[in-house]
Amino acid sequence: MEEIRTRVVLNEHEIINVNSTDFPGNYPGYDDSWNLKKFSKNFRVDIVNVNERDMEFDLVGIDASVANAFRRILLSEVPTMAIDKVFIYNNTSIIQDEVLAHRLGLIPIKADPRLFEYQTADNNQGSETDATPEDTLVFELKVRCRKNPQASRDATDPSDLYIDHNRLIFQDFEKEIDIKVHAVKGIGKDHAKFSPVATASYRLLPEITLTETIEGALAERLKDCFAPGVIELDEVNDTIRARVANPRMDTCSREVLRHSELKDLIKLSRIRDHFIFSVESTGSLPPDTLFMEAIKVLMSKCRGLIQELERDI
Repeated sequence: MEEIRTRVVLNEHEIINVNSTDFPGNYPGYDDSWNLKKFSKNFRVDIVNVNERDMEFDLVGIDASVANAFRRILLSEVPTMAIDKVFIYNNTSIIQDEVLAHRLGLIPIKADPRLFEYQTADNNQGSETDATPEDTLVFELKVRCRKNPQASRDATDPSDLYIDHNRLIFQDFEKEIDIKVHAVKGIGKDHAKFSPVATASYRLLPEITLTETIEGALAERLKDCFAPGVIELDEVNDTIRARVANPRMDTCSREVLRHSELKDLIKLSRIRDHFIFSVESTGSLPPDTLFMEAIKVLMSKCRGLIQELERDI
């Protein structure tokens, strides 16, 4: 029963125990009802790696529905700033107005959205005068490629013939871009340009168990079946012996189960309530800040649900 409740097992031709079963009454004589003290004891967050753009951490002791809620909120409900309106006064570059506006909208804006308000309906009419310091960042871009009057007659290099020819999207003749853009606060479910993450994903922690001691040439073959770093070889009494070194690096390919001499000596599974979470920020906010904001969004949703339930009662 313990394996069914806590492990997803990878067999040669199937994966079993994939359904969540930790709800009250599923197992006779076992109490799976919600208990805050039990949850607090088992739940933890382990930071594995974090920098300005990427973060990897472990969420331990939660259900897949909660992990997926964080993933969906990160993708679509944590607000960011993005370019929403582009006012084009002059564009003689090789890129059409619509394509230029679209590409500008996908540029991450490194500004804290918590310092801004959402635009109201009255303040979102498509006019340049709509912008206010409370809800809009305004940028201007004025750049021109022009002939270099100091260029020699024999010059052939565009860098000598033209000034600013290699800035943005200019070629070897005079062009100009003169635009103003408004960046506003929004969320990913309204438009993908507001999504603060490039990726937000999770996977279950792999678990690899050797049912017997594996030595010699068989140990070397076992190591080759896994990603680098998963299986290491130790020398014990002049014999090479296999050891599970780092199961979290396993890709769960099940290659080892294709070998008849190995498949009965090893057991592959995943821990059901241990999630390896990865967040890659687009650059607008650090990934740890994004996850904290996702927690706030989920807490707000829970408070709203509780209020509605109490109102109906």
